[in-house]
Amino acid sequence: MNRTDRLYALVEELRAAGPRGRTASWLAARFEVSVRTVERDLSALGQAGVPLATRQGRNGGYSLDRSMTLPPLNFTPGEATAVAVALTSTVHPLFARDARSALHKILAAMPEPAIAEARAAAAKVRLVVPEVPDPDVAVAETIWRAVRDNHVLRIGYVDGDGVETERLVEPQQVVVGPRGSYLTAWCRLRRDDRVFRMDRVTRAERDPSPPRKPGPPGVPVGSGRGRRMPDAVRHPEEFFANTDTGLSRTGATVVPTTRHQGG
Repeated sequence: MNRTDRLYALVEELRAAGPRGRTASWLAARFEVSVRTVERDLSALGQAGVPLATRQGRNGGYSLDRSMTLPPLNFTPGEATAVAVALTSTVHPLFARDARSALHKILAAMPEPAIAEARAAAAKVRLVVPEVPDPDVAVAETIWRAVRDNHVLRIGYVDGDGVETERLVEPQQVVVGPRGSYLTAWCRLRRDDRVFRMDRVTRAERDPSPPRKPGPPGVPVGSGRGRRMPDAVRHPEEFFANTDTGLSRTGATVVPTTRHQGG
């Protein structure tokens, strides 16, 4: 377990322990690290704003503030099984860790008999998940931050012919489909909307230049009824075998683009 995962797991362990908390030695044994490492991790969590409380003495230890714990949940075993199956199927690198954390919170707040029944039911379910190429985790997280915070990205991208180019792009959406993960963005090199397969993005870093305009573009669908992305943007895997492909302006027609070197 790397340190980031251990920090998340420490918080969840303390959340599950409730007011009684855990000692540093107990946590060290649980995560198979030294007491010094656990104390250093707990110090880092405290500096990051996690409300830790400590008790001195023979029964002392670390606990999490009650405001960070869930109230009793009335999930039935069937509901818990459904949630577990749904969260377990979230295998994309961007969301897998949060899905595990959410499931742990739900189980920690349920009574033991209900947990046992839910686990027995979940053990009888087998998920068939399509094999798709996963993007690099660090690259995917950088892309997601740019989409979320409306930042310009400088990326390296390898097209379907194996040619790598460097792009300045203005991210619009992350699209997670059955055939892979995609980034829709305005490409300053091509001066057009483009769909990039995330597993072909070799590097990504924030660029300080301002975006062309705030937020993702959309196609007006009527006054007062919001904006929607063209179908090709929302479901690129249904339209394009390769990516870095031009999108139509109408949202109904996909038009081919002239092949440029590097996509």
